[in-house]
Amino acid sequence: MTSQFNRRDSLKTLAALGAAGGLGSWSALAAAQAKPKPLTVGVIYVGARDDYGYNQAHAMAAAEIKKLPGVKVVEEENVPETAAVQKTMTGMISQDGAGLLFPTSFGYFDPHILAVAPKNPDVRFSHCGGLWTEGKHPKNVGSFFGYIDECQYLNGVIAAHMTKSNKIAFVAAKPIPQVLRNINAFTLGARSVKPNITCSVIFTGDWSMAVKEAEATNSLADQGCDVFTMHVDGPKVVVETAAKRGKMVCGYHASQAKLAPNAYLTGAEWNWLTAYKTAIEAAQTGKPHPNFLRGGLKEGYVKMSAYGPMVPDAAKKHADEIKAKMIAGSFDIFKDGIKDNKGAVVVPAGKVLKQTDLELEKMNYLVEGVVGSV
Repeated sequence: MTSQFNRRDSLKTLAALGAAGGLGSWSALAAAQAKPKPLTVGVIYVGARDDYGYNQAHAMAAAEIKKLPGVKVVEEENVPETAAVQKTMTGMISQDGAGLLFPTSFGYFDPHILAVAPKNPDVRFSHCGGLWTEGKHPKNVGSFFGYIDECQYLNGVIAAHMTKSNKIAFVAAKPIPQVLRNINAFTLGARSVKPNITCSVIFTGDWSMAVKEAEATNSLADQGCDVFTMHVDGPKVVVETAAKRGKMVCGYHASQAKLAPNAYLTGAEWNWLTAYKTAIEAAQTGKPHPNFLRGGLKEGYVKMSAYGPMVPDAAKKHADEIKAKMIAGSFDIFKDGIKDNKGAVVVPAGKVLKQTDLELEKMNYLVEGVVGSV
């Protein structure tokens, strides 16, 4: 009986608090009810998490989401773009109870995510870089990416201010649209400052191949290139090799300033936390899975590295003015009569390709001024 009376007394007290305007108790109750539902998030990396590059940028975001309420993170690194990633995804779902997966590498999408997702309709898959298509791909699958070509354009502007030979260089992995877009943006940025600049590109053939990255960097240095950037998973080898050769570097993925403080000019960095949080919030609140997420400097998906001490004020001012226009939405990279490096018009005069234009996601050419071939 005593417990009954205590329960009734408690209810009376709560009622009295409510009548008296004691909203603190109700606020606490509401807060408890609004608490995000528990979610296990799986993050899969194609390389090492400390690669000073692509994987590290994702690992930095994963470290931040571990701090979010109700979120548990499981990670696996060095997972190749083969059936191995299907095994990893399936294990995270069945053993760890993952409800949202971030398989981060480009080659994970087709066929691997597309094979696992239909078998797990209650699990959400957010892939970095893939092009999710309405009506073609499952609703529990989505893709996210950033307009990092904006930052590569700014890299090009700084490179143009710093080059003495008017020959700049790009070490790239594979000639897929996102890589070509970066090469082209870097070149266009540089040639907007000095129209006679050329950008020599070498494709290594893989996302992470240290020996070929070193060979490519040395070869481009031998050709007289004096400012380098790259699109490989781990820029460490390119940065350190270029610095040893007395060349300057614009970084990619994350900051590599610590690796070469006397050579590092600036860099194009990812801020994956923005996309991660969007997908997690949707999963925890039961909103539809965001199938197509894109953003640039304005939306906080990408950012620039701090300028190195050797970058003059005039160069910083020039790049910052363009960056401000990009954030304001008043600057377009691909517009007004662009030719490829074989002389064919790829963007007609008077045409503007906005960042959201799907034509840019299918890029298959190198612009005028690029020395190299797809």
